[in-house]
Amino acid sequence: MTLRPGIFFLILSLMAPPALAQDWALDGIDPVAYGTQNAAIPGRVDLVTFWRGKEWHFASEQNREAFESNPKAYALGFDGYCVVALSEGRLEPGNPRYFVNIGGRTYLLRSKQSYRRIIADQRDILTRATSVWTRLQR
Repeated sequence: MTLRPGIFFLILSLMAPPALAQDWALDGIDPVAYGTQNAAIPGRVDLVTFWRGKEWHFASEQNREAFESNPKAYALGFDGYCVVALSEGRLEPGNPRYFVNIGGRTYLLRSKQSYRRIIADQRDILTRATSVWTRLQR
């Protein structure tokens, strides 16, 4: 069987191997779903928008439209760094599959252990993380 070049590239793009997904924000997780469904839901490869040099993927057209109307509303707290690590003075990337929503903002975490820690002490961890983040931004 011979595939025409256009069909071959369509199939290749739908498979989206990690090597081709290097510019995907949040590893392809839908940023809107964090807040609306309190879940890390994978976006579809055919529902994409570009913002800040990355491809943002969405589980539904409604989520893509919401993001496009106000992307800053869905921006991650502390630029996606783990809020628990930041509270301890470390700048470590969060894992898009671990997150917490606090005060209408989504914060990434690095592990289930980090999730348990912030759930137990949200106010103190967020206060310390904000202090460290403010110092780093100077």
